[in-house]
Amino acid sequence: MINNNRRIEGLDFARALAMLGMFIVNFGVITGSTTNGSAWMITLQNLFEGRASAVFVMLAGIGIALMTRQARETKDPLLLRQNRLTLWKRSFLLFTIGLILYVIGWTGDILHYYGVYMFVAACLIAQSKKMMIFIIGAILILSQWLQIQFNYLAGWHPTYVLLEYLDFWTPAGFIRNLMFNGYHPLFPWICFFLMGMLIGTLDLTNRTIRKILLVTGLLLVILTETFSILFIKITTTIHLLDVESALYLFDTGPIPPNMMYVLSNSASAIVLIVGSIYLVETCKNKVIEAFILTGQMSLTHYVGHVFIGIGILIVCQKLENQTLAFSMLYACCYFLGCVFASVWWRAKHHHGPLESLMRKWSSK
Repeated sequence: MINNNRRIEGLDFARALAMLGMFIVNFGVITGSTTNGSAWMITLQNLFEGRASAVFVMLAGIGIALMTRQARETKDPLLLRQNRLTLWKRSFLLFTIGLILYVIGWTGDILHYYGVYMFVAACLIAQSKKMMIFIIGAILILSQWLQIQFNYLAGWHPTYVLLEYLDFWTPAGFIRNLMFNGYHPLFPWICFFLMGMLIGTLDLTNRTIRKILLVTGLLLVILTETFSILFIKITTTIHLLDVESALYLFDTGPIPPNMMYVLSNSASAIVLIVGSIYLVETCKNKVIEAFILTGQMSLTHYVGHVFIGIGILIVCQKLENQTLAFSMLYACCYFLGCVFASVWWRAKHHHGPLESLMRKWSSK
């Protein structure tokens, strides 16, 4: 989605790393192996959970900001309208692909949420930085309030909690899942997208700006993780909250995506993105170039991991009761397969298959 004239290859490298993290999480969940491993493996798995997806969404926001820069800076009504139309078309396509994946059984889909983030973000491309910060803050507060006021597990199967959503295909259930308590609900997940749009308005080729972003991200990760631990310990020690309630409000895990989670994961996403830009600029080689090509085909590989990646597990009868070591090794091997496929494909084509479809669809 980034204009090639402004393409920052470090963003593509970060996208490839995020995709690897997403494979590790998704293959772990689909094989039922997330808790079937050594302590350090479980910790590593939990570290990726929620963070890889957050990087993807933030990168999408950065891409939108770069793509719409001319329209935003000139305030040209015609150009703004054209950019919005392009984004709305892309959002519709992503939403449709995501629902198709959900229909065939991939209930962990992010694309239909992603399409909604993009649709909403398209309406905000001309907003000032101050207004965007205000909107992000308002969404964070509203999301936290919703999580306190309403039952976050509403709609989920009482036995297969967070695995099966019972009324997804009803109007009320679909909206509840999309807006409030699905895997990547609009409130507050769109904050990652909008933060990416804010970052994309900065000059990411400027080393001073990148240094500020990197230091700010590192400090915010340390602060949020520290305060998370302190708040949980203090509120449970003085019996202000029970452990479950304290974790619900202050843990930095993805379920529920509370304010601490959004702040911590936004910060870690910034660190990974800025670090990737530095790495590509200073240490570019054949391996990094291959990762860049892989990141540029992330939509194709995301859809592919549902059909091909899970398909291989089904054929090999490895879909259930596997160890975490197996699922992690499989995720890494599948990712390497994606890297080789990307290098082979891009030697003959300018864009990945679904990326080409996206461009043709949105240019009509």
